[in-house]
Amino acid sequence: MMYLRTLVNAVLAGIFIGLAGTVYLSVPNKFAGAFLFGFGLFTIVCYGFKLYTGAIGYLVNQGKNTLQYAGLLAVIWIGNWIGTWMVGTSLRFSRAGEALGEKAASLCMVKNADSWQSLLILGFFCGMLMYLAVESFRRKEEIPAPGRILMVFLCVMVFILSGFEHCIADMFYYSAANGWDAESLGKILIITAGNSLGGFLLPTADKVRLG
Repeated sequence: MMYLRTLVNAVLAGIFIGLAGTVYLSVPNKFAGAFLFGFGLFTIVCYGFKLYTGAIGYLVNQGKNTLQYAGLLAVIWIGNWIGTWMVGTSLRFSRAGEALGEKAASLCMVKNADSWQSLLILGFFCGMLMYLAVESFRRKEEIPAPGRILMVFLCVMVFILSGFEHCIADMFYYSAANGWDAESLGKILIITAGNSLGGFLLPTADKVRLG
């Protein structure tokens, strides 16, 4: 049941990242689009859905439960993929599908033409920001509610406007563009590795810093 609940929550998280990606592609102004993308992550943290980039950083603190948590992370990643695929694929059969597909395809072309080193680095910084957003939202005692909400939206805006890579958002773009193949899967895996390494940075530093 634990894995089933995790899968359901992960699919829901993927759906909301897909909706966030949809509004981002639909808004001409990049600043407005970056802000509105934050709706996806904010919904996820408010409702306790499971997003890979928000969960991976906590792997370093699991101790004896590391293997079990790693299994849950795999379920989350797959569930996020299913959710983003559902949104991206269904939209291709709507009146908005052609325009969204073209915009998504242009983003995917950039990723496909990029080197693995570049994608890894861009994924790393995104992963760091996603951990920061989720951890800030969790710190109810240290950070007042307005600050916690602001951090969620700021971290999302910074990663989007900086051109950093988010593996789950990219799953949506490839789905909306109908661009899945062996190459795109390889790119997603590299970005996932970058997001994971970036997600590890702050919690690992905290362990060292705080002893």
